[in-house]
Amino acid sequence: MKHLEKIITFIVILLLGNYTSAQKYTVANAHAHNDYIHKVPFYTAFDAGFGSIEADVYPVNGVLLVAHGRKDIKVENTLKTLYLDPLLNKLAQDSTRHLKLLIDIKENYGLSLQLFLEELKPMSKYLFSPEKTTNPITILISGERPPPSEYKNYPSYIFFDDDLKLPHSSAEWKRVGQVSLSFERYSKWKGTDSISTSDKSLLQKVVDSVHQSGKTIRFWAAPDTESSWKLQMQLRADLIGTDKIPELTDFLKENY
Repeated sequence: MKHLEKIITFIVILLLGNYTSAQKYTVANAHAHNDYIHKVPFYTAFDAGFGSIEADVYPVNGVLLVAHGRKDIKVENTLKTLYLDPLLNKLAQDSTRHLKLLIDIKENYGLSLQLFLEELKPMSKYLFSPEKTTNPITILISGERPPPSEYKNYPSYIFFDDDLKLPHSSAEWKRVGQVSLSFERYSKWKGTDSISTSDKSLLQKVVDSVHQSGKTIRFWAAPDTESSWKLQMQLRADLIGTDKIPELTDFLKENY
């Protein structure tokens, strides 16, 4: 029996090794961090083929406004105008395009989610959920989000970005759509020279443990350099975040 177990373990490791070596990265693995900072929000990343786009939001006078901080708020920069309406228009042209829309709530998650659910209604037929697994748009809530015990209070098409800081029941863990962790929590590497062996080993253990839990992973606050992008791919991070949309697009298309 022990001999059989060793054989099975060896086969699993071999298969995983083959899968890892065959893993390919495309622009669909790119995440537009703070997407709204670009001259043309949404379209710059979407038209480049990015698979994930992030917007920070504040609830102001009954609507969600997109801004990095309160001092940056402009009444014309609504989530609906900058992201939801453009995405709906694109889906009307091609409903097969898959995208993760990550909404980073900056304050008052209760009110923000209430407003978001209302604004999201026109997009309901496109939203991925356990009941509609072929739908193309995955919604992820990040930032100031409800505690896991409240996840059940929201529709099944609302998934949550997790930082591994709070315990979850098995039912609550199913509502986690992705794990996002601060790179600086594990390494102070600046993305220019070589990363230390110990830091790389720690980061690899983190990625592997998240994958073993059945979730995808991205790092935020990672150095936004080619060396860092390469490292994250070596670690098998599922999404590579960037503020440099054209540069990462060219890098992926030229090298992968």
